Amino acid sequence: MFVVLLKFSDNKGKAGQFMEGHKEWIERGFDDGVFLLAGSLQPSLGGGVMAHNTSLPDLQGRVNNDPFVVENVVTAEILEIAPSKADARLDFLLD
Repeated sequence: MFVVLLKFSDNKGKAGQFMEGHKEWIERGFDDGVFLLAGSLQPSLGGGVMAHNTSLPDLQGRVNNDPFVVENVVTAEILEIAPSKADARLDFLLD
């Protein structure tokens, strides 16, 4: 499982220009069964994504295709988590 932090860079002001492509990128992640959750980092720091059913190299490739990353609106950091215990509702993450 992975947590992707998409923190705004100095080009934050360009976000509006690439928002539609970024939203499409997020939707593809959900459609592909990779993204579990996406949302904003508060207060106005950028965004975050939880991902699974993927490898680190594949996720890195996916993240590198986010228009926000391509256009340096955000910088991306991928954190890998090896879950060892979870609430019963999240047992699927323990596979």
